[in-house]
Amino acid sequence: QVQLVESGGGLVQPGGSLRLSCEASGFTLQYYAMGWFRQAPGKEREAVSCISSSSDSTYYADSVKGRFVASRDNARETIYLQINNLTPEDTAIYYCATVYRDIHQCTFGPPGYWGQGTQVTVAS
Repeated sequence: QVQLVESGGGLVQPGGSLRLSCEASGFTLQYYAMGWFRQAPGKEREAVSCISSSSDSTYYADSVKGRFVASRDNARETIYLQINNLTPEDTAIYYCATVYRDIHQCTFGPPGYWGQGTQVTVAS
């Protein structure tokens, strides 16, 4: 059974940091580019960051560039998103998913797996 399980979300004060994790099972993570997406209340889901299968290339949305860092450990079947200097505008459910190999498009793609999401709330 294929699963992507996110963790690491929580309530954090503005300026704080979190490290999100996404653990894969049921498929071999190392073959796939992966992405992080988020959806805030009342807004559409948006791409935040994508990382190539070998970690040699990354993409970041302008809104998070310089604050978020994507990484992965294929041996652990896990990708990560370090999120720093958080603002209330970063409050959202964060999802990981498989994406197309052209990670600069940072678009959901084959084989088409989504996680269930982890909530990040930034408030004082």
